[in-house]
Amino acid sequence: MFSSLSIRNYRLYGSGMFISFTGTWIQSVALSWLVFQLTNSAFLLGLIGFLNSIPVFLFSLFGGVVADRMNKRNVLLFTQTVFMALAFILAVLTQMKLITTWQIMLIALLNGMTMAFDAPSRQAMVVDLVGKKHLMNAIALNSAAFNSSRIIGPALAGIFVASIGMSGCFYINALSFIAAIIALLFINLTYVKSANGKGGSAIADLKEGLLFIRDNRLILILVVMIGVMSLFGTSYVILMPIFANDILKVGVKGLGILMSSAGIGAVIASLALARLGDFKYKGNLLIISSIVFSIFLITFSFSRNYLFSIISLILMGWGNVSLFALVNTILQIRVKDEFRGRVMSVYMFTFAGMMPFGNLISGSLASKTGAPFAVMLGGAICLASFLAIGLKYPDLRKL
Repeated sequence: MFSSLSIRNYRLYGSGMFISFTGTWIQSVALSWLVFQLTNSAFLLGLIGFLNSIPVFLFSLFGGVVADRMNKRNVLLFTQTVFMALAFILAVLTQMKLITTWQIMLIALLNGMTMAFDAPSRQAMVVDLVGKKHLMNAIALNSAAFNSSRIIGPALAGIFVASIGMSGCFYINALSFIAAIIALLFINLTYVKSANGKGGSAIADLKEGLLFIRDNRLILILVVMIGVMSLFGTSYVILMPIFANDILKVGVKGLGILMSSAGIGAVIASLALARLGDFKYKGNLLIISSIVFSIFLITFSFSRNYLFSIISLILMGWGNVSLFALVNTILQIRVKDEFRGRVMSVYMFTFAGMMPFGNLISGSLASKTGAPFAVMLGGAICLASFLAIGLKYPDLRKL
């Protein structure tokens, strides 16, 4: 399960990114609390989530081109430095009590633009670090590291907001990027410039990939499942301050625990899938995990009990990560080599690109009908969609 850690480059990369991820989660929780205190607005929570994610929708395909044409380590050194600078600016403005909603919106937008170029290079560099022999193991460990930081970061944020304030959380995040930058500097990689494309236009290649997806029903269904989850399922995260403060009445420390709970389920899913390896019944588990997520998203929306909410979030985290990881794996198995990059770029485009619209819809709906109804409706749409897909396309269950 941990064979990739025997490789020096991956140990450096993994440890640096884990520290960076943890700092990012600390900032994410503190920032949502800051926005809620400044505005007391569910709509603005959704809007800032939208601004943080919409650049991924607009620029991630260009980020993939950059990852193919440039030294990926240098791209990451640049993006991690930009992340660090933005966190320091946020920290200083908050500490000096100069922070305003429009400044937070601008920083969120710049963070999203940086992420659009950071994520493709970060994902693509893993094979350069470990080689194809350890690739699946490294991907599983990446998921486990990200979701472990999702547990630790929010829990620490609850403590730090209460002890050193929100500006202290932003300073900690800024410092966390230094660990990633140092790790990248010490990684020994030989950069080999690759030929990008076959001489045709990028638009023609993209159109060919989209037509390939359209003409392969199962691949199209898998992409649709990711779109449904991203648009209606995962946006509950931006409404968590409302659940913590107004519904469950557990404050910022409780918010950290709630956010960490979904991370616990995600880590369990990551390690379980890594342990299962290339098991037979991926399609059945895919449908089961999507339904489990949807059911417990609905139960979370109705819950007024703190402990039951935590249990619901753990099971949601399990279902969420299982669905995304299984779709990723099945796509990688079924897609022809010559279409792999384009299909996976559409996967990432759907996965991350739908989230800002989900955040905006969820925030707008919550401001009018309340957060519980907005989350319940999202869960109901997911449940109906996944049940219909599972019943209408039995071939999916046989994958």
